[in-house]
Amino acid sequence: FLQYVWFQHYFLFFVSFQPLFSFISDMSGKMLIFTREGNFLYARKLNKNIHDACCHDYRSAADLKRGHTLFSLATIYSTNQFVISWDDTNKEMEFYIDGRKVTFEGIDYKPNVWHSVCTTWSAQTGLLQLWFDGQRLMNKYSGNGLIRGPVKIVLGQEYYNRGYKMEHSFMGSMSDVHMWDYILSNCDIQNYMNELSFPPGNVLNWKALDLSIAEGVFTREQLWFV
Repeated sequence: FLQYVWFQHYFLFFVSFQPLFSFISDMSGKMLIFTREGNFLYARKLNKNIHDACCHDYRSAADLKRGHTLFSLATIYSTNQFVISWDDTNKEMEFYIDGRKVTFEGIDYKPNVWHSVCTTWSAQTGLLQLWFDGQRLMNKYSGNGLIRGPVKIVLGQEYYNRGYKMEHSFMGSMSDVHMWDYILSNCDIQNYMNELSFPPGNVLNWKALDLSIAEGVFTREQLWFV
């Protein structure tokens, strides 16, 4: 089984005492700005089983000097079903697949620069692939299995049993978040990296996002820092 995820810093997150505003919006040419610790985007419960694969793409930029979580997918069976984080201490990208940790080192994760990230994972083979700023890194084994829905997705935070940790929250800008329940071709992934034509996500689609957004997350026209 395969799954794709595309994002520019996307989070699945619940915070107490913060109002959520729900909307469905075409975010083409726009970015989300996370202004403080605890901000999050919450894609409401998706009644979709992801049996075969996962592909996730996004772009993000930040100037944080600590680790942070970019994308989190939880089910009733596992809170760490599919998580993407940056470990600033060890300078590596971390992935948790059903709680199993896989890391990618040697990544030039510069501050105040937009980074494009694409990850693919096959539920049949357990192989995890990372593309970072157009560079394809080696495959790593994360274990096979299924993502049994329904799923919840948070951008900018990681879910811990019954809550969240502020110190793991993302602060910065995010854009072009997509997710598929199949693996894109290498050509489509390169097209995403180069901002050319590619099929929009069928699980998460930046052009038709159905989200709940916390107070303090703002929508602005896309700005490129470099």
